[in-house]
Amino acid sequence: MVKELNLRIDSEHINNEDFINACILEQLQIRIDDVNHIEILKRSIDARKSKIKYNLKVAVYIGEEFNPISSYFNPQDVKKSKEVVIIGAGPAGMFAGLHAIENGLKPIIYERGKDVRARRRDLAKIHKEHIVDEDSNYCFGEGGAGTYSDGKLYTRSKKRGNTKKVLEWFVHFGADRSILVDAHPHIGTNKLPKIIQLIREEILKCGGEVHFESKLTDIRILNQEISAIQIKNDIWKETNNLILATGHSARDIFYLLNQRNVYLEAKPFAIGVRIEHAQEIIDQIQYHGQLSGENLPPASYSLVTQAEDMGVYSFCMCPGGIIAPCATKNEEVVTNGWSPSKRNNPFANSGIVVQVSPEDLPNYNEDDPFVSLKFQEQVERDCWEAAGKTQAVPAQRLLDFLKGVKSKDLPNSSYQPGVVSVDLNKALPSLISKRLNIAFTEFGKKMKGFLTNEAVLHAPESRTSSPVKIPRDNETLQHIEIKGLYPCGEGAGFAGGIMSAAVDGMRCVEKIAEQFAIDK
Repeated sequence: MVKELNLRIDSEHINNEDFINACILEQLQIRIDDVNHIEILKRSIDARKSKIKYNLKVAVYIGEEFNPISSYFNPQDVKKSKEVVIIGAGPAGMFAGLHAIENGLKPIIYERGKDVRARRRDLAKIHKEHIVDEDSNYCFGEGGAGTYSDGKLYTRSKKRGNTKKVLEWFVHFGADRSILVDAHPHIGTNKLPKIIQLIREEILKCGGEVHFESKLTDIRILNQEISAIQIKNDIWKETNNLILATGHSARDIFYLLNQRNVYLEAKPFAIGVRIEHAQEIIDQIQYHGQLSGENLPPASYSLVTQAEDMGVYSFCMCPGGIIAPCATKNEEVVTNGWSPSKRNNPFANSGIVVQVSPEDLPNYNEDDPFVSLKFQEQVERDCWEAAGKTQAVPAQRLLDFLKGVKSKDLPNSSYQPGVVSVDLNKALPSLISKRLNIAFTEFGKKMKGFLTNEAVLHAPESRTSSPVKIPRDNETLQHIEIKGLYPCGEGAGFAGGIMSAAVDGMRCVEKIAEQFAIDK
């Protein structure tokens, strides 16, 4: 038989297998000789009290053999199968490709950016030369924004699809099995590129296609149905099914769709700053004076409050992380954060962002699908100008921001292109800065020690989600007016991270497979 039980273990014992086994045997009142295998199913940390605990859910195999799954992915030869055309090789597009193969369909993926290796050279140019390649950067390229911006694998959207399968496929392609267990799984930016490469190689081996530097430049729609797409202003590909998984930063695609009379909507989004503390400060706050180490991971936090009827919250918190430059063109600056797998950098960073609805914006027009996008673009350009028109970003010490004074100097920052001292109360719209002031004061009450002038704000954190929605039918997942167009993932407004984007890509494939079955 297999017995499942829950344990609470003091943090100092979490790596002591003998101690954990003894707790299991005592709780079940059995001998070690009766146990064939112990499998940890879930693991989470509880640091609410000074005595920090781990919560473990374990399966104990008593008189029964444990047969681990040897392969989570079931490939098929799809070289001559029906085609599924996918735009974008981010999480939504790549997992749509894998799911197409398992469903006996041939994925054909077009990606505007480069493969993960070639992409690195363009990232280096952003850091060293302040040059942004508009098709190859932190947002565009194989693996999408997730490849080089952390690799967090948790989502609140578990009811939308098979999140377990997404994790299992990551393990199949090289991720550590711990992601199947941890409450907040994380791969790390240093490990994701190799995993993404192996996924691509599997798609090719099975007969699928992946085309890099192949930007979508036009769409042909006949009688309200997808007919063909154009790649690189030259190549036309006929198709009557199109998964559009271009990500939240593909602004040109939104404008293209608008030109082709595809209905779009402005949607709520969030914008603010990325704050950086020394990791030791966050450890001491969250671990009641202790520091992370062998038994405690670098501490994280999650914060939320209301400021004048708008939500303000932490976003993409990166323990032991680095702030990255995520602009997609040269006359703007954008920040994001990431962590390596060990989360062993000396800084902790997080977005602190204000939730904005289109109706909140000064130039709101209900008929303008780009009102949120225009506001986002303007903030990014204003910050670019405020910091000197390079990829350096405007920055300010936290207490100086609350006092409304420009910082005389700035401490070291993990943001490699550089920081420039600016009063962010002036660089950011008052709609945002005013509410950030209120929120930081509240956060300081919730986390004693959070308000320190050693913390630095970097602006802007502006690509939390797409400012435009490509609406679709809830049942068929096709655009509400265009048959065969499947808006997908973050760029369409239906996901918020690697996991939810991957799940959404899989769901779109399932709907296309159903349609193929109907059309037989």
